[in-house]
Amino acid sequence: MTELLQQVRIIDPVSETDQIADVLIADGYISSVAESISDISADTQIRDCRGLILGSGLVDLYSHSGEPGFEERETISSLLQAAAAGGFTRINILPDTSPPIDNPSVVTHLLQNRRGGDKGDSSSPASPAPPAPHLPLLHLWGAITQDFAGKQMTEFADLAASGVIGFADGEGLENLGLVRRVLEYLQPLGKPIAFWCCDRLLMSNGVMREGQDSIRLGLPGNPAISETAAIASLLELVAAIGTPVHIMRVSTARSVELIANAKSQGLPVTASTTWMHLLLDTKVIKSYNTSLRLEPPLGNASDLKALRAGVRMGIVDAIAIDHTPHTYEEKVQAFAEALPGAIGLELALPLLWQYLVESGEFTALELWKALSNRPAECLGQKMSAIAPNKKAELTLFNPQESWKVNSENLYTLSSNTPWLGQQLTGRVVQTWC
Repeated sequence: MTELLQQVRIIDPVSETDQIADVLIADGYISSVAESISDISADTQIRDCRGLILGSGLVDLYSHSGEPGFEERETISSLLQAAAAGGFTRINILPDTSPPIDNPSVVTHLLQNRRGGDKGDSSSPASPAPPAPHLPLLHLWGAITQDFAGKQMTEFADLAASGVIGFADGEGLENLGLVRRVLEYLQPLGKPIAFWCCDRLLMSNGVMREGQDSIRLGLPGNPAISETAAIASLLELVAAIGTPVHIMRVSTARSVELIANAKSQGLPVTASTTWMHLLLDTKVIKSYNTSLRLEPPLGNASDLKALRAGVRMGIVDAIAIDHTPHTYEEKVQAFAEALPGAIGLELALPLLWQYLVESGEFTALELWKALSNRPAECLGQKMSAIAPNKKAELTLFNPQESWKVNSENLYTLSSNTPWLGQQLTGRVVQTWC
């Protein structure tokens, strides 16, 4: 199949170009990129793309699947469909399934069954984004510890051989002796290692970031030091051992400072924050909407400002989605009792574009870098430039299309988002991968 995208705005973070041109795609490859393309075959599908944006495919560093164990929240199939509808061409799943991804048999099962069941014909989105011709490439994070108990390491070599992308629990590891051994044992394997830095003792029963807003709202505060103390400890271990690490879910201004200092000293560290931490701060929690109950919690205004600056400067390398589906019953609780997390695969690009690019705070290239090639680099991967003879791993985005967020318009099986029922501007038209 040959397609000609006419006068599309190309955002290419690899070559750092932002231009308007024609793009010819044939049999999964980019055939030509030029100011105007007229030499095409008779069967070429021509699309007028004025006002649309073509960028390299988006990469999500970490999200959660309900399958296996909690298929009522999400299946692998529905997750991949949601990712494709959100513009993602690569997605990486955390190992907190049931059973967890802590042995090769679970890895094999998930990769072999990744196209199994979805919503079914009766409950598919009523007016979804047009389906992508290919679902995203699925990768799995292997668990660092068995059952996330933080006491016994998994069989790293066996998991690595089974095809996991890297190792991460997605839970805070507080046993520094164990973390040291993990860094030593994993160093020869050369796989990415991701840690969520959180000291549960310092966090205590906190459910939102500690500060004036937590006092005003009467909710237990989670102090910033529960994150920063854990990051500082991890960075000391990295300095001593030298194993590269990725720091997940960065959420405080002080964390950005610590990571900047570590990078300036040459430590092999990358970092990511989540998309919602770049959009919202503690003030929105006055609604007590349980979809705003996150781990780590939303930051104060100063945290939000520092995170945005950190992403623009590359101190925080990537924006992760951390898509965390929950059922209606799991979220209809008191704020402090609700399970933490929110969905985001189908919402992140439109909202980030609206809040950050349309406002003029980020350039289109700055946002696309943090969602595409830089997350790939954190995993030791590369994205291709949007250029002739390169594979077509692309996202076509309409920044002007309006649509309503509801269960009928989403591929994900869950609807735990503070934007439920709201009208959004911006939607993915198609992906190639």
